[in-house]
Amino acid sequence: MMSSTKFLRVFALENKSYDIVVVGAGHAGMEAAQAGARMGLRTLVVTLRKNEIGQMSCNPAIGGLAKGQLAREVDALGGIMGRITDEAGIQFRMLNTSKGHAVRSPRAQADRLLYKTVAQRIMTNTPNLDILEDEAVDILVDAELVLTETGCRRRVVGLLCKRSGEISARAVILTTGTFLQGLMHFGLDTSVGGRMGSPAAYPLSDSLRSLGVELGRLKTGTPPRLDGRTVDFSAFEPQRGDEPPPRFSFWAGIEPQNRAACYLGHTNDKTHEIIRASLDRSPLYTGRIKSRGPRYCPSIEDKVVKFAHHPRHYVILEPEGLQTDELYVNGVATSLPAECQTAFIRTIRGLERAEISKFGYAVEYDYVPPHEIWPTLECRKISGLYFAGQINGTSGYEEAAALGISAGINAAAKIMRLPPFILSRNQAYIGVLIDDLSTKSTDEPYRMFTSRAEYRLLLRQDNAHIRLWRVAREYGLLPQDVIERFSDEERRQAEILEGLRATRLHVTEDLKSLCTRRGTAVPSGSLTAAELLRRPNIRFSDIEPYIEKFRAALPGGNDSHRNPSLDRIVSQVEIEIKYEGYIQRQKEAVERSRRMDEKILPAGFDYSVVPNLTNEAREKLTKLRPRTLGQAARLSGVSPSDMQNLLTYLTSRSLSHFRGQPLLPIHQEI
Repeated sequence: MMSSTKFLRVFALENKSYDIVVVGAGHAGMEAAQAGARMGLRTLVVTLRKNEIGQMSCNPAIGGLAKGQLAREVDALGGIMGRITDEAGIQFRMLNTSKGHAVRSPRAQADRLLYKTVAQRIMTNTPNLDILEDEAVDILVDAELVLTETGCRRRVVGLLCKRSGEISARAVILTTGTFLQGLMHFGLDTSVGGRMGSPAAYPLSDSLRSLGVELGRLKTGTPPRLDGRTVDFSAFEPQRGDEPPPRFSFWAGIEPQNRAACYLGHTNDKTHEIIRASLDRSPLYTGRIKSRGPRYCPSIEDKVVKFAHHPRHYVILEPEGLQTDELYVNGVATSLPAECQTAFIRTIRGLERAEISKFGYAVEYDYVPPHEIWPTLECRKISGLYFAGQINGTSGYEEAAALGISAGINAAAKIMRLPPFILSRNQAYIGVLIDDLSTKSTDEPYRMFTSRAEYRLLLRQDNAHIRLWRVAREYGLLPQDVIERFSDEERRQAEILEGLRATRLHVTEDLKSLCTRRGTAVPSGSLTAAELLRRPNIRFSDIEPYIEKFRAALPGGNDSHRNPSLDRIVSQVEIEIKYEGYIQRQKEAVERSRRMDEKILPAGFDYSVVPNLTNEAREKLTKLRPRTLGQAARLSGVSPSDMQNLLTYLTSRSLSHFRGQPLLPIHQEI
């Protein structure tokens, strides 16, 4: 219970009053602040150090499998991650090109210093956005309870900072990363900090607990960095960027450039032998670290112990930037003592004389479990308080950015009395991410994978702007000319698809010759251009001469000069045609899921009255409070028979979930 001394005084000074205050300026904090400012609200970012805004705390890369989809969705909603990456990137690749389009993802190696420089330039030049270098120490709430659709709750009214005092706010967004009671582990030594060289944030954890917010503990780690001048690169396999480099931003117009390469190598038996012999000095295996780390990004100690049957593990040398010789050693995150790190690093071929410029370490930190937040990322117990980034129990820059932009939009939407910003699982990877985080229990950092998205063929990296431009328009997140450009691109794509399906091709000598060259059977009779394009070896460029009258739908008409917009249209047309049957099946599955997600569960519903529910299902439903029947069905521990019993009970009593009674907090309380 909070004492009256913590209630906010009304300030006369204008610079002590903001619509939104964001705590933290990492990837989540930047996107949250940018969203609030773009929507026209007076926004403040509070950060411990201004010169660390946009810091890439771990590896200097953006994107990767499924993460590339998140980054492009953030860009499609007006976020800055894609723009910064295109400008600061030094190597660009499209991953999984040997596989289907549903699992392809862009990835960029970035210049760490340039990324931070560009981020700070954008942040300091954003209208409606102020930056304060200070430490947030307390969340300030109103003395009165506020009656909402979800019951009586307290309401945020501001933030107390260590030097600046009380600042009033209508919404507060915490994007504290690994800083909440951060504890760093280096061998058997521990020290307080959120990352190497940066202090931890302790008072905020105490403030949240005093408000009744439950906190958990998670762990993450980072590998050592090497002096590139001491590396024999000839022992590694170079990995160069794709040409042309794939863009991250659909609309910023920045031309990315490949300016560096990464290098692939492997550990060996000697490496593993040294690591196994050092486990008695590992905080992971001596019990000093008690929290869980990311399962899909394990430390090298975990790899050696848990995957002992693997004779080697990947090691990727990633350049930290163009103005430094420092290399990030991807694949060997560790918290072993310095001498152990040096010993096992020098067993790797090509690193026999390598000098470590920074040693790896692990960090434990506080996070907010899923049952403490709504799908808007608002705290269930405190109105106007939002969480975004690693504080939600995630791992990765892209997940943080996606959560940050979502929290920023929702905080602004609540203030402006707009509908809550909630993307469904069939709209975006962001929807999958937040649905998982707000409805499923987690005891380890969450990482996005394409396998988590059941509609991944619809949620491709290439069509994020087409999927989300209407949402961006609704919340005022993109410039009008960009909205018009995306709308026009979607219209042109539809026109070409219609033309392909309507145009019939006769079996001419030219068509026979084309089929022979492409290794496909000559048609027995006439067929549509779409039917010809559906064949695996036929490309859009092959049939362009046959559909001349539809080329006017392409940007630039009959101009043969290619541009990114044209390339995207052609690519999406091909995908739509070649995967038409699969796409249709996914759309049918979406419709079935939509009907379940339209059945909104009554606010405050008592699950103890539903007969025949298992104890686990009853406990999960009561604790996590799913918003819809669809969300309830996705909870771990809730079986199909549990769902049938719940649906039968609700249907037999004609309860209001069929009339769309809202569960989420309404915006009238502002």
